[in-house]
Amino acid sequence: MNTTPTSPTDPARISTPLTADLVRGALELERTPRGGLLPHRLPAAARAQCPDGQLALAESQPSGVRLALRTAATALELDTLPTKRAYAGAPPRPDGRYDLVVDGRLTAQATVTGGNTLTLDMTTGATELTPGPPGTVRFSGLPAGPKDIEIWLPYNEVTELLALRSDAPVAPLPDRGRRVWLHHGSSISHGSDAASPTTTWPALAAALAGVDLVNLGLSGSALLDPFTARALRDTPADLLSVKIGINVVNLDLMRLRAFIPAVHGFLDTVREGHPTAPLLVISPILCPLHETTPGPTAPDLDALAAGRARFVAAGDPAEVPLGKLTLTVVRDALAGIVARRAAHDPHLHHLDGRALYGPSDTAELPLPDRLHPDAATHRLMGERFAALAFAADGPFRPA
Repeated sequence: MNTTPTSPTDPARISTPLTADLVRGALELERTPRGGLLPHRLPAAARAQCPDGQLALAESQPSGVRLALRTAATALELDTLPTKRAYAGAPPRPDGRYDLVVDGRLTAQATVTGGNTLTLDMTTGATELTPGPPGTVRFSGLPAGPKDIEIWLPYNEVTELLALRSDAPVAPLPDRGRRVWLHHGSSISHGSDAASPTTTWPALAAALAGVDLVNLGLSGSALLDPFTARALRDTPADLLSVKIGINVVNLDLMRLRAFIPAVHGFLDTVREGHPTAPLLVISPILCPLHETTPGPTAPDLDALAAGRARFVAAGDPAEVPLGKLTLTVVRDALAGIVARRAAHDPHLHHLDGRALYGPSDTAELPLPDRLHPDAATHRLMGERFAALAFAADGPFRPA
């Protein structure tokens, strides 16, 4: 299959307007001044309540968002304007991948060159946006005949959708009757260092289980925010999960006294919209950096000077008895919260995140930057989550 991004556009291509019924996985679509669509994973009302730049970047990166089409086309072209991240002093990051899924099978991958560049200085927090041109991703040589097609957008690049062209008419993908799984978590759920958008651990688990994913993994921003709880509450779903803890420790955001009622309030809000849906609370995966040392997390400046991204724990373990949070403290608290609530909420469940990545995995699959899993670990986590959560006796078992 040809995915060359530089071939000229065929004038015989059919242009299909980009509309909401062609997009899955976004909570809101913003019409841009240039006439494109910008997917958001939090609604405008939520975005208006928090001016944090990290949240704004994370929610506009379309992890789990895809075009979903039914067509007999053998060639597709998608014009986009990406916004790519770069880190001052670090090597350039690879371009984000677009995954083409045909009848449920990953068939091709491509990238878009150009686009805007957002450069972040990890030592000062400063950012600089350098404008760039749109680009085109092309897929050709697709199988003949009608087929279900999904084009998964890069999980790590803000992606404005500008135009869609094909060599045969395109229609929205019909409802296949699959259950919708709504998931919220941190950068690990967002995608961190996964190989591509369909190989983040939630996307892999959803594919293995045959469910439709709505991924509200928000890098650096799984912070028990009330507006995120309301977004989960108001989003239609059959299955829900929330992965809580690592970002609260990263930011040294709160102490145990505030954490426990904040989790209760978050779950109360989610339950207002989904009173009986299976709801799975997942504690953090193993992260030796913060198992017994509290946050905040800070960049390793020596590693950064050498062109490598690594992190250190800047907190003091002596403060844990005073209420400082570590991953060990968070896991114990979450297990207790779920146990107490499950007495009157039989559809509430708990999963220790170390069942997805734990002590026995660190030798073979260490966290490269001491915080985020690599592509192989995403695959491992996705396979394990599918086996545990969607098992015949699991919390997401078929009705």
